[in-house]
Amino acid sequence: MQHTPIPAEIVNAKIKESGLEKIGTASIREIKKLVDTIEKASGIKFIRMEMGIPGLLPSKIGTGAQVEALQSGVAAIYPDIQGIPQLKEEISNFVKNFMNIAVDPGGCLPTVGSMQGSFAAFLTLSRLHKERDTTLFIDPGFPVHKQQHKVLNLKMETFDVYNFRGDKLREKLESYFSKGHIHSVLYSNPNNPSWICFTEKELQIIGELANKYDVIIMEDLAYFGMDFRKDFSKPGQAPYQPSVANYTDNFILFISSSKAFSYAGERIGMMVISDKLFNRRFTDLKKYYDNDLFGHTMVFGTLYPLSSGTSHSAQYALAAMLKAANNGQFNFVEEVKIYGQKAAIMKRLFLENGFNIVYDKDEDQPIADGFYFTYAYPGFSGIDLLEEMIYYGISAISLDITGSERHEGIRACTSLISMDQMPDLEDRLRQFHKDHPVN
Repeated sequence: MQHTPIPAEIVNAKIKESGLEKIGTASIREIKKLVDTIEKASGIKFIRMEMGIPGLLPSKIGTGAQVEALQSGVAAIYPDIQGIPQLKEEISNFVKNFMNIAVDPGGCLPTVGSMQGSFAAFLTLSRLHKERDTTLFIDPGFPVHKQQHKVLNLKMETFDVYNFRGDKLREKLESYFSKGHIHSVLYSNPNNPSWICFTEKELQIIGELANKYDVIIMEDLAYFGMDFRKDFSKPGQAPYQPSVANYTDNFILFISSSKAFSYAGERIGMMVISDKLFNRRFTDLKKYYDNDLFGHTMVFGTLYPLSSGTSHSAQYALAAMLKAANNGQFNFVEEVKIYGQKAAIMKRLFLENGFNIVYDKDEDQPIADGFYFTYAYPGFSGIDLLEEMIYYGISAISLDITGSERHEGIRACTSLISMDQMPDLEDRLRQFHKDHPVN
């Protein structure tokens, strides 16, 4: 430990002060707080890879529209729960232009970030069928979605998709659906934390089984268009962002403004519900709500008591950005390609110093370079590796808290690392490799 960039006595003291029994099982925010205290005490800047925070400035299209809205006085007025009309229209246009999916503006709802959208969806979907009580997570996934289930006291089951890619996915999903207790499924695509992307074959399998067993599919598109192996930036032109919505009408899409639009601070996201589902009636909803119409229940039964609407001025910001993207005046994909460029460099540095990439393939194709990647080091579990790397001034999160069964792995986020930190990363990885020789 005498060679570590961060003095061991400082790290040991701050870990003890944190009260965390095991750093590798800590939540993302707990790790952030710990690293903040170590940075302050040591005066040494970390390579920060624990939080998926956008590393880019927000678009002036958005901030300009929001400032204009604030100056016009919207801060004094409650927004409609279902969203301002121009935003709903632009969300509908965006889904058509960049996914080739037709959804009526009525089913396009602004939410307080995708986090509120998922919370509302979990709550509502758990009440659709009295005989169905479980959400299925196709993991690995965003840890807070499971935390939301715990807060709501909802049942969930999970499986790691690593060994069930391609045709194997059908049998695995059917083993859950056939029991009759699953009401909905959640996955992210591109995936947080692994950055795997489902193939068209896999999305078709999910959609076909959703139809067969009447299961609702929630698709978390937090990293919309960010599989940089294809260019999804041209409105109304193929290729389009892949989606299960091409294969089933039983879908809810969560589209974040945080990453693709670098607008995380204003907490505004989009929930897009298919026309069929939005207008469908579920008798069992009447046990909890005054109305059995799904769309009405989602808006006025669940979203309303959660927040009484989404930030009024932020809706104008998002509407302006979407309109510019829809008109071809704002290439939001080009804006975030830097994440992929950084990932390519970082993965090379890890591989050159004895590490390996954990989730490395989409079926038979190498995964894209993007917002996240996963790594491991011989002889370490992910939990132990995470704690060890803290001494080397490198922070991340263990895959153990994401539902992954690859317990040797760690998730790294590329967003907060600047290009001028790459030499520091290389030096620290080289030192780690020297201190932990691989037999």
